Amino acid sequence: MKKISISVITILLLIGCSKKNNLQDIVKKNMNGLEGTIVFLDLTSNQEIIFNSNLANIRTTPCSTFKIWNTLIGIENNLINSENDPFYIWDGISRPYPDWNKNLTLQEAFKVSCVPAYQNLANKIGLKNMQFWITKLNYGDRDTSSGLDIFWLPMPNKKSILISPKEQAILIKQLINNQLSFSEKALRILKIAMFSKKTDIGIIYGKTGSGKNINNILENNIGWYVGHIISKNGKYAFACLISGKDFGGKDAKALVEKILIQSKLL
Repeated sequence: MKKISISVITILLLIGCSKKNNLQDIVKKNMNGLEGTIVFLDLTSNQEIIFNSNLANIRTTPCSTFKIWNTLIGIENNLINSENDPFYIWDGISRPYPDWNKNLTLQEAFKVSCVPAYQNLANKIGLKNMQFWITKLNYGDRDTSSGLDIFWLPMPNKKSILISPKEQAILIKQLINNQLSFSEKALRILKIAMFSKKTDIGIIYGKTGSGKNINNILENNIGWYVGHIISKNGKYAFACLISGKDFGGKDAKALVEKILIQSKLL
């Protein structure tokens, strides 16, 4: 019986190594030639796959990926009760993105990354409550000094809060593994808001973020995609950050999905 048990353990370890190597190779193939980093953290073990570990540990502005945490904090402060809440009442001001120029539910505002909707939410949360949660989460450098309703955005002559891709992935892993102080209600609503795509193999949840290089605030445009994948072939938290002249969150999302599909995780 002991020999059989050892053999089973050995086979399971080999399967785990094979899956890691496969994902690692596919990540490397897709990231080569790009300025960026991607972090995959196995939700069920300490296994991690990181491309460009130096960049993975450098902090930068989170852009709209902070909406993940803004949403959770809003729910915990009883400002959001449902993904179908009338979350944003359009103020009549025409903005560059047509999807922002109308009333939106929470789920809709999250999907179209409506900045004014989340600025309103941040102001309702208040600086004291926001800073409490930022500190409790140990979110990046915890700096909200640029302003309650802009601290997560790159702005001229202002320093945003900063967080690294690896820190983003670690927080997502802790969130999914119920290691953070959020209620079941908050997790349920966020899960619906973050839902992105479902296949026969897996389900991906995520949030994009885009930073425009306006007035040389950033060295280049940046694109984030942060979230997690629940698949028959593995469960991972991830954070992807790419940089370049024409990059944005949609590009980071497309890259992550391509890697997951090639790895048979999606």
